[in-house]
Amino acid sequence: MPSSQKTVLVTGATGQQGGAAARHLLAGGWHVRALVRDAHSAAATALNALGAELVVGDMADRATMDAAAEGAHGVFSVQRATDTPQDRSEITLGVNVADAARTVGAHLVYTSVAGAERDSGISHWETKWEIEKHIGTLGLPTTILRPVQFMENYASPRYGIGSGVLSGFFGPDHPSPLVAADDIGAFAALAFDDPDRFVGQAIELGSDTPTPRQVATAIRRATGRDIAFHQITLADIDQLVASGGYDADNFRAAHDFAAVKGGWRVDLPALRAMYPGLTTFDTWLERGGADRLRALFAAQPA
Repeated sequence: MPSSQKTVLVTGATGQQGGAAARHLLAGGWHVRALVRDAHSAAATALNALGAELVVGDMADRATMDAAAEGAHGVFSVQRATDTPQDRSEITLGVNVADAARTVGAHLVYTSVAGAERDSGISHWETKWEIEKHIGTLGLPTTILRPVQFMENYASPRYGIGSGVLSGFFGPDHPSPLVAADDIGAFAALAFDDPDRFVGQAIELGSDTPTPRQVATAIRRATGRDIAFHQITLADIDQLVASGGYDADNFRAAHDFAAVKGGWRVDLPALRAMYPGLTTFDTWLERGGADRLRALFAAQPA
């Protein structure tokens, strides 16, 4: 059966990862059923214009998920990370999607996080590992994508560098794996296109490995904004926690994962062999990243 006659249910379809997966699948001829909360949002109507079928629903509602997955050949699953260690709702959402995929016997592609399987101690990574472990009990054809830090995070008002300071746990000349959200969508489409190659795989996914110094130079070249670099220390973490509103255990676990456990393990040559179109950081800047950064800097002037 050609892919145009097969349906892939895409959760999180108006988000970065789900949106990228939907666009790549549509470009590859698949019938995309996009799960959305609001069919009238700009992102949803844009997907509909590209040919996606919109289904309004909520991953928290198992009946919704069963109905949305009916007849699906594949299911793309992504959930937003929770903000606090006490919030376990992400697990419920991920389990609901996986169980709905099991009900119809679909190929499940789940996006987790790089390092989820390595006892990170980071609460919003451990929730994804719990979902992975549940998926492993279902006997489904499954592909796990484990992306590293998003390039898009640099332009986020919440996580970004609007203050003009780039922070990291390693030194300025240490390679720092990054992934473009679009590449996650590309790998999702590859997995559905070639299940013989991708079923049973868990792929630590990155697009480029620039150093912080290279990132700062590229941003300055693209936007004209000077970017400083600060290497995060345990003393910095203690000061942030003391200032209030920061989770000490998560900050220290993230520091230990990077500085003690070796951080992420992206095999860029192997990834390029699977997908030669991986997005470099410079390419991400050219394709709209620089515009997003300029908007961030304008909102938070130096």
